[in-house]
Amino acid sequence: MIRFIKTADTLPIRSSVLQNGKEEQLCINPEDDKADSFHLGYYDESGKLSAVLTIHQTNHPKLPHTGYRLRGMATIPEERRKGYAKELLNAAIEHLKTQLHADYLWMIAREVAYPFYEEMGFEYFSDEYEIPGIGKHTEMYMPFYS
Repeated sequence: MIRFIKTADTLPIRSSVLQNGKEEQLCINPEDDKADSFHLGYYDESGKLSAVLTIHQTNHPKLPHTGYRLRGMATIPEERRKGYAKELLNAAIEHLKTQLHADYLWMIAREVAYPFYEEMGFEYFSDEYEIPGIGKHTEMYMPFYS
């Protein structure tokens, strides 16, 4: 089941999956509680929060129109490869298109996630670069306008 959740709900998964166990309060993004941000969570059959993502209204300087940025997308390791992240991201995209009338969604993707985002229909629009201590990244986006 997919639900809108609060920032605090995302923090344990962000900490363990994306930030190598960093203290949860240090995993808060400045945009998390802005009025034009939202968080979604995927709850498995037992009711356990298994995957999270956050979306902020943030235009990318290289792209026109109204953009949103995907941040903090993560699935707990024991729940990976079950399609939860795909369902969660599809729900976010549907909300962006139909309710928020966004023109595109963009993110800074980790190298390990490139194939997932490619499969979802995202396109590359930057060179790959290294974030020290975390690894290789690139910017990707999905246009909603024609």
